[in-house]
Amino acid sequence: MSTLSHSLFVSASVAMAFTVNAQEKTRSVEQEGLQDNNLEHVTVTGSAQPALVMSPKNAIIDGPFGKDKSLTEIARTLTSISSDMLEQLSIDDLQDVLTLVPNTYSASGFGAPSLPTIRGQLGELFQQGMRRQAGNNGFGIPLSFNSVGQIDVVKGAPSVILGTTQRNGGFVNLNNKTATLSGTDIKVQASAGSWEHYRGQVDVNTAIEEGKSGIRVSAEYIDNNSYYDFTEYQSEDLFIAYKLLPDDKSSWDISFEYFNVDFTDNAGINRPTQNLIDNGLYITGQGVQPNGSEVPGAFAVVSPTGEVRIPRSTVLTDPDNINNAQTYVFHSTYERQLNAVHTLTNRSYFQYLDREEIAQNSFVEIIDGAKTAQNRLEINSTWSDTQQTTWGVDIRYNDVLGYSQFTTEADLPIDLLGSIEQRRIPLTQAQQARLVELRPGVFVSPGANYDIDGDGNNDFSLSDTTDSTTWQTGLFVEQDSDWTNRFSTTFGLRADHYDVTARDALPPQGQIAAQDSFNKWLYSGSASARFKINNDFVTYATYSYSEATSNSMGGGTVLGTDNKINPLNFATENELYELGVKYAPAGSPWYADASVFEQTRSLRNRDGSNTGIIAKGFEAQIFYQGSDLWANLGYSYLDARYDDSASAQDSQQVADAFDNSRPDIIQGTGIGAPNFAGFAPSNRRVQGIPQQTVSASAGYQIFDNWDISGSAIYTKSYPLDYLATVLIRDQITINLNTNVALTEQSNLRLEVNNLTDENNWRPVFEGGYFGSTLVFPELPRNIQLTYTYNFKA
Repeated sequence: MSTLSHSLFVSASVAMAFTVNAQEKTRSVEQEGLQDNNLEHVTVTGSAQPALVMSPKNAIIDGPFGKDKSLTEIARTLTSISSDMLEQLSIDDLQDVLTLVPNTYSASGFGAPSLPTIRGQLGELFQQGMRRQAGNNGFGIPLSFNSVGQIDVVKGAPSVILGTTQRNGGFVNLNNKTATLSGTDIKVQASAGSWEHYRGQVDVNTAIEEGKSGIRVSAEYIDNNSYYDFTEYQSEDLFIAYKLLPDDKSSWDISFEYFNVDFTDNAGINRPTQNLIDNGLYITGQGVQPNGSEVPGAFAVVSPTGEVRIPRSTVLTDPDNINNAQTYVFHSTYERQLNAVHTLTNRSYFQYLDREEIAQNSFVEIIDGAKTAQNRLEINSTWSDTQQTTWGVDIRYNDVLGYSQFTTEADLPIDLLGSIEQRRIPLTQAQQARLVELRPGVFVSPGANYDIDGDGNNDFSLSDTTDSTTWQTGLFVEQDSDWTNRFSTTFGLRADHYDVTARDALPPQGQIAAQDSFNKWLYSGSASARFKINNDFVTYATYSYSEATSNSMGGGTVLGTDNKINPLNFATENELYELGVKYAPAGSPWYADASVFEQTRSLRNRDGSNTGIIAKGFEAQIFYQGSDLWANLGYSYLDARYDDSASAQDSQQVADAFDNSRPDIIQGTGIGAPNFAGFAPSNRRVQGIPQQTVSASAGYQIFDNWDISGSAIYTKSYPLDYLATVLIRDQITINLNTNVALTEQSNLRLEVNNLTDENNWRPVFEGGYFGSTLVFPELPRNIQLTYTYNFKA
């Protein structure tokens, strides 16, 4: 029995025990007049509210912009997704936020997204206000939502409180589930879906000492087969949360999460011609390298042998690939009211990650231990009803030991309709000589370069191999001022000192490991103003500037070809200009917001270089929540272009992979692919991002025990590759679900995804690097049935 299977069994046993025990408990917290999770007695009056929270209107945002802010107090475009919204709209990975949040369209992330995409760029992932370890260029490990109680999606660079980061399109802050201080709630959930998708969860939430302390244990097990060939997903997640009120002036939340996952790197379908996108037709024929080898390699050329319909389940995977990860995460949030003016918040975070992928196409990424620890001390000082300051110090430590090899990948030469052996890339003696053997049969790049033969040329191929440590020390202050009843401002400043050391983790035999150190101050600042037109409308203007880093896997730092840390990795500038309006009438079921923005940023390319991007756009969303009906509508327009900057792509265009022997099938250029194309500085539109998206969702309570809801997402046609030789057409996805309460404690939920069975596509990789090489076929119509039983005590 696996670790988490055992945990599920234990949790279920505990759930039964708590249920019996709860029958004998009295709700002393009610007798004492205490409110759950509050430090003081609060009396609430008003009209009855809908059972579900399907609008962000009344959300409280704690952390990124100070303590306990409402949406109208934050001069940024922000959408808060409640636990009810997560469940009703079936949001269980980062790509699903598109259902609610405009300008969050994303690539598939090789079938396992590890980072959000916001305004056409990878964003950062925070949890409890602390930046998590995440994938390099969006290719990392999947994320479990077992611990998540609320998601806050914010556009633009993280605030000065959160600090400088690598990615600045926006960020997602995951808010953990919390333990109750009153009574016992137990939820047991099981689901089954298409292609043998199975999931089980037990969530036990109980007070230890009424009104004083509580604990929550949530265990989840997922075992999914797949529609796609040679693809699977198995994960185990255990989350434990503890809450304590030591006295009437303080609170302490502690959590621990363990996540173990085996999953597949799904590269989709190669050779994305327009005929593949439009008609599902695939060009066959194995590529031949210039030296005559049929092993996939650089500048291989395919002589087309035909064009046939390819099953959408036939993707670039291999049954012998290894891909797994284990991580555990610890969070602590301690708050104390020091006096009438000052409140202290101390946030601590630790994460450890092991990850191993060894693919038969010669790709290797092994993180042999990534450790991240962070502590942020915040003081919130309320000087008066109109002046408030948040200030503090933030210390973060990151240590990564990892090995990488991606220099010999070649996807376009592979004929997916050939044998599995035709997909594999055994390394030649010459290729092995430019790498280092980590263990028998596993070759990776060294973490530095060496001229062994003394000819003046480097003799090795570099990727992301690193053994690096980083100390980041930040000082920040943010001032909120209400100058009148209508006009208020927020100013923030932050300085982060980086002290970085990078070493070669695996020097070639006989070589002394190269090492370099680097330190620098990075700065960020923001200024915003809010003006209340009346009690319902708030307008705002925001400017944000930040200097960001450019990192490799696990947040590590690599040595360049000169065996030095590249200073340009610490010189990425980002600016944001945003104007917006928010409509939040009191006592009304409506909430809406809209904004226009201009955002300059940097895109980290696969080879470690950076490309400047300028994004301009408009986005709007509107929510309605009545007693029986809820609905929302979102729209986004995004014009993302290269900011007179150079760009790179795996190959210039898909036609490069083919000769011109069959012009009736394709007019090939015969250049060969991959050819690692570089494009001159330009202001061309960034590939792989739709300019316009529309999303809508709605739900209706038909009877007291029966509701129905659905969502739809439309994306306008957009170019898949840099030269716009292939377009992904206009697409729509419609999902439908219904929930029936069988008893007061149990319910059954049916979800139908891609209701109209569309043949939709999306890019495989963020930034468009593989736009001419790969495309991801989205799932056909599929269903999932979920049974939930709640024990109430």
